[in-house]
Amino acid sequence: MRVLLVEDDDRVAGALIPALARRGLAIARLATGAGVLERVHEVDVILLDLGLPDIDGVTLCTQIRAVSDVAIIVVSARGEVDDRIRGLRAGADDYLVKPYDVEELLARVEAVRRRRPEHAVAEPVVIKAGDVSVDLARHEVLVDGRAIALSRKEFQVLALVAGARGAVCSREHVLTEVWGHRGPAESRSLDVHVATLRTKLGRPALIETVRGVGYRLGGQTARS
Repeated sequence: MRVLLVEDDDRVAGALIPALARRGLAIARLATGAGVLERVHEVDVILLDLGLPDIDGVTLCTQIRAVSDVAIIVVSARGEVDDRIRGLRAGADDYLVKPYDVEELLARVEAVRRRRPEHAVAEPVVIKAGDVSVDLARHEVLVDGRAIALSRKEFQVLALVAGARGAVCSREHVLTEVWGHRGPAESRSLDVHVATLRTKLGRPALIETVRGVGYRLGGQTARS
């Protein structure tokens, strides 16, 4: 079983990773939310801390669920009922409060996987806006049925904006996810990538600029 641990505390990760590995799980770890959306299709379960340094874990949970049906277990020190409700409503399958017993965590991992049997075929996540189709799982973009060649960063930018499904995707989030930094050089590069996307897609209105905030997908948006 492939598990992605999203945990910024090195001590927690240092204790948990070998404990789960000894039980036969393949563990990868990210210390921030940056890069998580790129890896959701590579894992079976995500263990998600809510107290991340770059993005609120509940927001990230919502974004993961928008692009994938991967199993999500929140593992957080936030133990209030309201926090649990927010996490579950954001799309988490389970919620475990720190400190916890590793055996209990393992049992919950196995439980959520049983609800998603390995032989089940996940439906591809395709977001459509007019005649533009963005296949998030296959990294494929079609315009009026014609495949459009995009660079890795161009696709990542488009996938983040499309994954918001009409909601505003902030510049800060795009910069953190795609570039890993939010400096002036990265900000200028983002502007160039958005302009290039509009040209390559031939749909200038597809990516709308929300001044001072970020971007959103224009046109009528649907998810299949």
